[in-house]
Order: sequence, then C-alpha cells, then structure tokens
Amino acid sequence: MDTSLITDPARVEEISSKISEVLEAIKNKSTKQARLVLASKTRPVSDLIAALKTGQIHFGENYIPNEIRWHYFGRLQSNKCKILASIPNLWAVETIDSAEKAKKMNDAWSAAGHGRPLNIFVQVNTSNEPNKGGVEQALLESTCIRSIENSLMTPNPDFLRLIKLKDEISKVLGFELELSMGMTIDYEHALEVGSTSIRVGEKIFGPRNPRLYD
Repeated sequence: MDTSLITDPARVEEISSKISEVLEAIKNKSTKQARLVLASKTRPVSDLIAALKTGQIHFGENYIPNEIRWHYFGRLQSNKCKILASIPNLWAVETIDSAEKAKKMNDAWSAAGHGRPLNIFVQVNTSNEPNKGGVEQALLESTCIRSIENSLMTPNPDFLRLIKLKDEISKVLGFELELSMGMTIDYEHALEVGSTSIRVGEKIFGPRNPRLYD
C-alpha cells in the first residue's frame, strides 16, 4: 500500500479548519467573489487528498503534475508549453511572463484540442524594474496575449498599481480581467482591495520543508 495516500483524520481536521479560516476571510473581506488556490507544491499527496476532501479543487504546482483543477505556478520554460498543454485537467497557467510564451502556450493548447479556453494569468512587472520578472505594461495589448489572457497577477505588494492597470487594460480589451494577488502573508489585504484569486499555502499546510529545495 502507498502510505503517501493515507490521510490522518487529525490532519484532515487541521487542514479543514485552516481552509475554513481563509474562506471566512474571503466571505468577510473580499470586495469581489475571490477564488482560493491552494499552493500545494512540495506538499505530500496525503495533504492534497485531505484538502480535496474539504471540497477544494484548485491546486497550484510548479511542476508538470480527476477532479483537481491544476494551476501551474512558477516560471514556464517555452519548450515545456506542449507538455503542459497535454494535461487534461490543467485549469490555469500562473504565470506567463512574455508575449512569446503567451503565443506558444496558446498554440500548444489549441493543438491539444481540449475544446475549452485555458485560463492565463499574465505576470506584470508593476515596478518596471529590469531585474524583476513579468511583462512590460506596454506589451499587454499585443494580440498574442489578447487571444488567451483573462487575468493579471503580481507577487509583490504593489496591489493598487496593478488594480489601476487592470482597469485600463480591461477598458481596451472590452472585458473584465481577473486579479491574482495575495498569498499567506497578505491575502486578507489583497481581498480587501479587489483580488479575485488568492494563493495560500503555509497558512493551510504549515511551513515548507526547506530540504525539498536543496
């Protein structure tokens, strides 16, 4: 028997309690209907099963991994777009950081023939610092991104600048974009200012094991 699939009832209860706390914050603080994405990368399978038992279906990973709606976290290599597009229950890619990757991911997803759109979160370099990742604001209206994106995200606390940018780009594109802002340390503030998708890991699963990053 694969012991990694065994869930401890106490652990299920612990994770369920933490998820309830976050969902309560979403209910009380969110100015929009926000989505909870569990940042589950490096977590044991048993924790994912425990979270799944609570009804959560949005999970975030940073590797190529059914009812779970997978969110791909981390920097995407262009040569991995085809592999990523082959995953039938892939729900979102977080994040796309260039127009070239947006086009490659769109082409790969279309070629895979899923028959539904892929949710894309375009990472925006809101600080305009050259050493930071993300798409320059001037590129957000390019047709290759417009064809697939429906969301913007920022991993830093520059929430208000991204909100302003979202409003400007939404007006140009003619539809409302989502905002992925907020993690364990700041998700409540992100909800208050308008985030529609928060990525929470340590709050629910506890600290990560640093040895997994060696």
